Amino acid sequence: MIGILRLLPMRGVLAAGTVLGRAFHALDAGHRRLAIGNLQAAFPLQSRQHSAVIARRMFEHFGQLLMVLLKFSTLAPRDMLAHVEFEGEERVRVAHAHGRGVLLFTGHFGFWEINALVHSLVLHPMSVLARPLDNPILHQLLEQVRTSTGNSVIYRRGAIRRVLRALAANQAVAVLIDQHMQSADAVYVDFFNRPAATTSALAALALKTGAPVVPVFALPLPGGRFRMVYEHPVTPPAPDSPDAIREFTQRCTDVLEMYVRRYPERWLWMHRRWRDVPVGEQVGGMFPRAAGEDPVPDDNGLV
Repeated sequence: MIGILRLLPMRGVLAAGTVLGRAFHALDAGHRRLAIGNLQAAFPLQSRQHSAVIARRMFEHFGQLLMVLLKFSTLAPRDMLAHVEFEGEERVRVAHAHGRGVLLFTGHFGFWEINALVHSLVLHPMSVLARPLDNPILHQLLEQVRTSTGNSVIYRRGAIRRVLRALAANQAVAVLIDQHMQSADAVYVDFFNRPAATTSALAALALKTGAPVVPVFALPLPGGRFRMVYEHPVTPPAPDSPDAIREFTQRCTDVLEMYVRRYPERWLWMHRRWRDVPVGEQVGGMFPRAAGEDPVPDDNGLV
């Protein structure tokens, strides 16, 4: 597949990804139902038909993401940069000027993997927090792609120690904040008016080190190009806040939600994001589990 994509122009790569996404949409009924159920819960005023259309476009998007990532793995750095443009990257430079490192965050949204690749070509190499894939061959392939432009990958074992060392060296560390967390370190915050167990690591690291927290999003443009958007740093809560970690995590989640609301077809609605809510954690009120959520197993392959 990589050999074929090497020969295709970017528009052809996107078209191939659309076909792949539509095939999975047709075959994967379980995740299709889960996505529609999540969309209906997040946008209760829209019809089920409209939710189904967004779900189909989401499958198409993630097919495109896979194909574009494989295509980028065949490109030289100058050719990668020829397909992208940057917006707000000076905010990262200003953040680095404080000398405390930079925490970048995003979600399974847009073309986040592409952003990590080209970030190091214009700014500085980053460390990416991730979990190993279950398939060792795919894991090795993805790691080769992720590190091809100078980035490093930090996995769970010993992660905090390595992150602290990277920040102390004024490096950037990238974190995804939109997966369901089962650990005791999770905090429940409001995401689309429903409580969602979210990693507290980003907020805890920012409060401990003083590293600025910059939201990052990678969006498609016409003509097979992509825009890397660096938003304003998230303002930390007051030092005397009684629940600073939860408050900081909520502020970061709010930025992600803003982008997902703008481009709902670009986010991973097939993930079981809302579940296992304990008593007393109904952030936005009591909501029923989205239709079709129970029969679908957890997505162990996500990073």
